[in-house]
Amino acid sequence: MTHPLPPALDLDPDLVLRAYAMGVFPMADHRLASSVYWVEPKLRGILPLDDFHLSRSLRKTIAAERFRVTVDTAFEGIIRLCAESASDRPDTWINGPIERVFVELHRRGFAHSVECWDGDRLAGGLYGLALGRAFFGESMVTRVRDASKVAFAHLVARLKAGGFTLLDCQFLTDHLATLGVIEVPRDDYVALLGAALGDSAGGLALGVACVDGDFGALDRSPPAEGAGTVSGPLSRKVIAQLLGHTS
Repeated sequence: MTHPLPPALDLDPDLVLRAYAMGVFPMADHRLASSVYWVEPKLRGILPLDDFHLSRSLRKTIAAERFRVTVDTAFEGIIRLCAESASDRPDTWINGPIERVFVELHRRGFAHSVECWDGDRLAGGLYGLALGRAFFGESMVTRVRDASKVAFAHLVARLKAGGFTLLDCQFLTDHLATLGVIEVPRDDYVALLGAALGDSAGGLALGVACVDGDFGALDRSPPAEGAGTVSGPLSRKVIAQLLGHTS
């Protein structure tokens, strides 16, 4: 289900926060589109955080420190990378108004990015929006094999450590299905969203948005004894413990 909006140079950040709290999100027809529309899928892709599929190969990639992982270090770089065309994705739904509003939401502390670096090169990552105890994944990108998967694994560990209860992935894809993402009907999603937002939903109605989950909790986790680090204090053993079983 889509709800078109008239052409606009910019989206209002507060309107975008209220929209996510209602279960809808903005998209554009293509990168250069001047307008956006609101999307409310009949089937919503979500990841039950305890059911993340950590494959043996991905676990080895994380343990080998193939990438240097950072958070909120290159938000604008990640969103630009997600918006760029590529051979496997000739066009994207991230236009100028969407890019600008998320940069502003990042400045306000609601939007976050996870970046994977191959040396000094931005190899891939993801970005999304935090509200209440929900995290709305917007887009993920890879320019080096497995970079987006590593970023996604770090996101899941971060959300679990920070007390988040809902990871909204918008749509189910074959790639996301391999990581444990499932589809739920709209009514079920609305119930999960309401539980994750809690009192935040009432605050939004009064124009006061807040994040109840702690996106930075993982950075304060003490490194496991004898374990190397993936990014700062984030140890490989902590990642393994938070992500649970290996598929």
